[in-house]
Amino acid sequence: MYLCKKIIMKFSTPVSLLWIAELIQAKLVGNTQELVTGINEIHKVEKGDLVFVDHPKYYDKCLNSAASFIIINKETNVPEGKALLIVENPFEAYCKIANYFRPFEAATKMISDTAVIGEGSFIYPGAFIGNQVRIGKNTIIYPNVSIMDHCIIGDEAVIQAGTIIGSDAFYYNTKKDRENWYKKMPSCGRVIIENGVEIGAGCTIDRGVTHDTIIGKGTKMDNIVHIGHDTVIGKNCLIAANVVIAGVVNIEDGVTIWGQVVINKTLTIGANAVLLGRTGVVSNLEGGKTYWGTPAQEAGIARRELVWIKRIPQIWEKVMGK
Repeated sequence: MYLCKKIIMKFSTPVSLLWIAELIQAKLVGNTQELVTGINEIHKVEKGDLVFVDHPKYYDKCLNSAASFIIINKETNVPEGKALLIVENPFEAYCKIANYFRPFEAATKMISDTAVIGEGSFIYPGAFIGNQVRIGKNTIIYPNVSIMDHCIIGDEAVIQAGTIIGSDAFYYNTKKDRENWYKKMPSCGRVIIENGVEIGAGCTIDRGVTHDTIIGKGTKMDNIVHIGHDTVIGKNCLIAANVVIAGVVNIEDGVTIWGQVVINKTLTIGANAVLLGRTGVVSNLEGGKTYWGTPAQEAGIARRELVWIKRIPQIWEKVMGK
């Protein structure tokens, strides 16, 4: 099965920036005649994308990112070749655009009429297959699996009972000046499961915010694993039970992750790394090495440190004895 990796919130055809400005009632400054090719969040922006920023802490990062168009709540110098759309509430403006191009679509059947299911695939009773889902050939979907709208499953995949593919991202605007509650950003991305992937029971894989969450060809996952939004996992990885991987993580090919490992957001794990059980990852890790502990460090170093810690009472007795 051909798996399209085009970002879901790239527009089918470029959209006039003037039209976008009218939709969100924005003051337009800068290169106003360009066309917008898509919307994206700051971690995944590309040239032609529209992004928003509403906090001074992130103004510079956003203005100097690859994004061509920035929804912002202050007048400032416009970087060369870019345009600003100035509004009072950039977050609400961004959500309005996202909801316009990806509106809510109710499901009325357990298997949507718009879903495409390949030859030889079997869907157990009780599984839910959402709108515009594509499933490849010879794939098995077990009972009580939910595959939400627009997600793509490849050939010869196995998804065990109770797993949820394409749940909304845990992604909120956390500004503290809100009247009532944190505001949720619409999840417009997808989950793409490539050929030969096996996913255990009770797993949850969140869709991207505007990009895609991707599980690479041949990767195998045990039970009760959580994968956050916009995370990309490479080919032929092994992920044991109770692993938690936050959003926007990049795990390269051939990585092995043992049970109860926790990986923080926006990190990269290099190819063929091994993370031993209960490791806590808080920074990028080089490939080809084995890691253990919290924070994660090379396993050999962590073991030697543990030996020295156990010897502290003995050393203390010798020191005090003198």
